[in-house]
Amino acid sequence: MRTRPLSLATCLLTATCLIAAAPSQQRDFSEVQIETLEVADGIYMLVGAGGNIGLSVGEDGPFVVDDQFAPLTDKIKAAIAAVTDGEVRFVLNTHWHGDHTGGNENFGQAGALIVAHRNVRKRMNPEEFTEVMGRTQQAPAAALPLVTFTDEVTLYWNGEKIRAQHVEHAHTDGDTIIWFTHANVVHMGDTFFNARYPFIDIDSGGNLNGVIAAAEAVLARADADTKIIPGHGELAGVEALQKYHDVLVLARDRVSALIDEGKSLEQIIEAKPMAEYDEGWGSGFINGERFLAAVHRSLTGS
Repeated sequence: MRTRPLSLATCLLTATCLIAAAPSQQRDFSEVQIETLEVADGIYMLVGAGGNIGLSVGEDGPFVVDDQFAPLTDKIKAAIAAVTDGEVRFVLNTHWHGDHTGGNENFGQAGALIVAHRNVRKRMNPEEFTEVMGRTQQAPAAALPLVTFTDEVTLYWNGEKIRAQHVEHAHTDGDTIIWFTHANVVHMGDTFFNARYPFIDIDSGGNLNGVIAAAEAVLARADADTKIIPGHGELAGVEALQKYHDVLVLARDRVSALIDEGKSLEQIIEAKPMAEYDEGWGSGFINGERFLAAVHRSLTGS
């Protein structure tokens, strides 16, 4: 009865390793194309491989939220050059995973100032990574954030008030939600996987309740015109985010009830409490079993 839960927990940890290590060494990015979507005046969403990129353009220069994988940097730069002039001046990371920070070194060496929550630098920094993650990594100094913050920071750039707010223990312990205030656009990073089960990196301080709280925080501030860039998935609005929130709450409530009945993780998985969503929402990186394992671990701590 104990073998299955340990196996599933290992799957989640393995998934974290694959994202955080060097996936660019294992994948062929030659066929990846960067799609550019105009979200609002001066704000774009770039879709390629890895997390969705946010882009602010204007007289001050390109401002980027996340930068995917290192081998895609030239393609990303070309996509940016197609809509604006100048080199990228800022890169703001939503969290530490490699599909969102893999291009940091390239952009940093080209002169961009990298900004992130302090836990992003802690988890990327080889000097601290072993202590917090229990394994080693090699992250070049140029990839590390040069400016970090604890709760929030506001940048005034391209006529925008760009407000970056930390949300605690959600996808990781270093997540940031970025509001482009005047454009009414928000980039939620991996606190929002649109129409799919999220990856909750519990080994990096993530928790289902924090993901739900992040969605609630954005819903409380957003309106019918707000455009929402998810970490993964299509550009969204409040209806899609509300649906995401409701599915996560439903999962929490159903799994919690089964835990109260004394069900083990293996029994919960066999019961398929989210069966009506598994085929669609579990068709991506996180399937139904991995998601239930993360929900269970979030609620029980084991």
